[in-house]
Amino acid sequence: MTAPTFTRLHVPLVLAALLTIGGATRSVAATDVPFLAGHVNDNAGILSLDTQRALEELLRMHEDSTSNQIAVLTITSLEGEPLEEYSRRVVMTWKLGQKGKDNGVLLLVAKDDRKVRIEVGRGLEGQLTDAVSSSIMRHEILPQFKAGDYDRGVRAGVDAIIGAIAGAYTAEEGSTAEMDIGTGILAFLFFLLVVGIFTMIAFATPGCGGWFLYAFLLPFWGVFPPATLGPNVGLPMFGLYAIGMPIAKILLARTAWGKKFAKKFGGSMRSGRGGSGWSSWSSGGSSSSSGSSFSGGGGSFSGGGSSGSW
Repeated sequence: MTAPTFTRLHVPLVLAALLTIGGATRSVAATDVPFLAGHVNDNAGILSLDTQRALEELLRMHEDSTSNQIAVLTITSLEGEPLEEYSRRVVMTWKLGQKGKDNGVLLLVAKDDRKVRIEVGRGLEGQLTDAVSSSIMRHEILPQFKAGDYDRGVRAGVDAIIGAIAGAYTAEEGSTAEMDIGTGILAFLFFLLVVGIFTMIAFATPGCGGWFLYAFLLPFWGVFPPATLGPNVGLPMFGLYAIGMPIAKILLARTAWGKKFAKKFGGSMRSGRGGSGWSSWSSGGSSSSSGSSFSGGGGSFSGGGSSGSW
C-alpha cells in the first residue's frame, strides 16, 4: 500500500483550510474577555484620562461605602457576536459583585458596533430594573454618544446607575408621598456621603487639580439635589456650589487662615492617599492608575439589564 501523494491540486485546499482556521482564531481573539484591570477598562480608547481617573476613584469609593461593584468596559468591536452574549461572558468571567449579594453592574460599550448595554447582577435587579436601565440608556447615555461625547455619556450613565441604586435602596414601605419624601432625603444623604468627600477634596486641593475636580462635580450637584429634594431646594444648592465654591477657593488661597487650613487638610489627604494628594489620581497611564488591585467578588448574573444602540 503506497502513501498518499501531495500534489499541486492539494495546495488550494490546504491554503483554504489555513485561512479558515486563521480567521476563526482572529475572531475568537478579538472577542476574548479582557483582563479586569480596574473599575474602568477603556480598551477602545474612547475616554479621556481625566474621565477614567475620576470615574475610577468614584466607583472605588462607591464600592467601599456600599460593597456594590460597578465596572465600565469599552471595546472596539464585538466581531459579530451578539451584544448580550458577550456581556454575559464578561460578567461570568469577571464575577462582579459580592458572593451572596450579587451586587455587580457592568456598563459595556462597543464603539464600532455603536452598541451599549447595562448588565445588572441578581441582587440589584429589584433596584436597577430593566425599565430603569432602559431609561438610563435612552435619556442619559445614548444622546451623548450620538453627539460624539463618550466622556459625558459614560459619566452620565455611571451617575444615573449610582443614583438609581441609592434611591431604590432607601425606599421604604408606606404611602407614595411618604416614600418619595423619605427616598429623596435618604438618597440626598447618600449623595452627600460620596460626593461631599470629593467636594472637600476639591475645596482644599490647590492648583489645576482642585479646579478640575470642581468642574467634574458640577453635573452631580446640578442633577442630584434637584432630583432628590426638588427644584425649589436643589437648584439653590447647585447655585451655591457653582458660585460659592470658586469664591471659597479664592479666599482659601489668599487668606492666612485659608492657607493654614489647606496645608493641614491637604496634608492629611496626602498622607491618606499615598503621599501625593491629587497626583495619586494621575499617576500612571491606565484606567487603573491607583495601582490597587481589583477583582470580582464572586457575584452572579441572570440577564437583567438593558441594551441600546446609537
